[in-house]
Amino acid sequence: MKLSVVGTGYVGLVAGACFAEYGNTVYCVDIDQKKIENLKKGILPIYEPGLEELVLRNFERGRLLFTTSLEEAVKDSHIIFIAVGTPDGGDGRPNLTGVLKVAEDVGRLAPGYRILVDKSTVPVGTARRVHAAAASQTQHPIDVVSNPEFLREGRAIEDFMKPERVVIGSDSERAASLMKELYMPFVQDSADIIQTTIESAELTKYACNAFLALKISFVNEIANLCDKVGANYLDVKKGMGTDSRIGKKFLNAGIGYGGSCFPKDVRALGMIARDAGIVLPLVEQVERTNDDQKEVLVHKVKEYFKGKGKDLKDVKLAVWGLAFKAGTDDMREAPSITIINELLKEGVKIHASDPVAFETSRPIFGDSIAYEEMYKVLEGADALLVLTEWPVYSEPDFDRMKSLLKEPVIFDGRNLYRDTQMKANGFKQFGIGVTHS
Repeated sequence: MKLSVVGTGYVGLVAGACFAEYGNTVYCVDIDQKKIENLKKGILPIYEPGLEELVLRNFERGRLLFTTSLEEAVKDSHIIFIAVGTPDGGDGRPNLTGVLKVAEDVGRLAPGYRILVDKSTVPVGTARRVHAAAASQTQHPIDVVSNPEFLREGRAIEDFMKPERVVIGSDSERAASLMKELYMPFVQDSADIIQTTIESAELTKYACNAFLALKISFVNEIANLCDKVGANYLDVKKGMGTDSRIGKKFLNAGIGYGGSCFPKDVRALGMIARDAGIVLPLVEQVERTNDDQKEVLVHKVKEYFKGKGKDLKDVKLAVWGLAFKAGTDDMREAPSITIINELLKEGVKIHASDPVAFETSRPIFGDSIAYEEMYKVLEGADALLVLTEWPVYSEPDFDRMKSLLKEPVIFDGRNLYRDTQMKANGFKQFGIGVTHS
């Protein structure tokens, strides 16, 4: 098939590259001329494992085309995916300006029947607005499909290539049939393609992300309780995870979630409900709980040095990990931002390391922190904070760490280290629901 993907951000670029890998001709369209020029040179705007190789291979084979010309793409494609940004509009509601502008432009440029696909995460009712915007500009028939993405940063290629399910929301059997044909190479069985109403598809994405965010916030509260009553959260986690009704995924306690999806989608779901005339108190509490969780490690640091009679202005801390999670350079709403900024307010000197997020974090922290290699940051530091669960941090050289740190103290915001590791190597660990001394 010939497709267009409008927007070359995280979702659009991954989708375009993966569709091209299966033999489709895909136009990736963006209004940013510099971004398009860079993509043609193999310079990607994001870090995602495996994506660079996928983009280069399909660009070289002529299946992946980069352009600023929406007209060229629309004329040569029957299916156009809208994958532009939908940032928080300031009140929790996503800003749909970009989505509706693309819809109008596609309607104006379409030389015949076209399918517009909402790939961006958008509120219930958006597809109807997209259809109205496109239809107002053309006499040709336009179908709109809601096809939410379920990509995990750091594993996006795997998630797209081998999806657990593909959700297609459409009122048109013609459009739904073409979408199923497009996705069949990616799924194990046709049953993995779920056809729904447009509204159900739009709500499914929000419901999934809000539930996962709720699960994370719940286990963080349990971990905080473990700290107060002397329980070990890792034991509690095993007990919970072996219950098939709960499952083992998303049970890791830590410093809260971040990224581009969970925070924004939880807020948006709350506003979707309010616009519909109801309140979802459980959903609205999730964000407050998550915000509080980002402060937990800061309190542990303050209490520790207060107990030692040390002024925080005289403290130097090493930080391992800045990105909101491993496998990405994404700093959007990363817990590290709250934690580091709170410590900087207290006068703490921060030396930080991250495998890939140096450039994306510099606009946030500027010169207020030092950026160094992972062992270099430990030199003369009073303690280490682990804020991102990068695999490279999982099995470090503990002897080297001890020789560089003033004291063998780790504030482990991801519960990355086992009790046996800490005891065997003589470290004091302050984790989330887990403290080893």
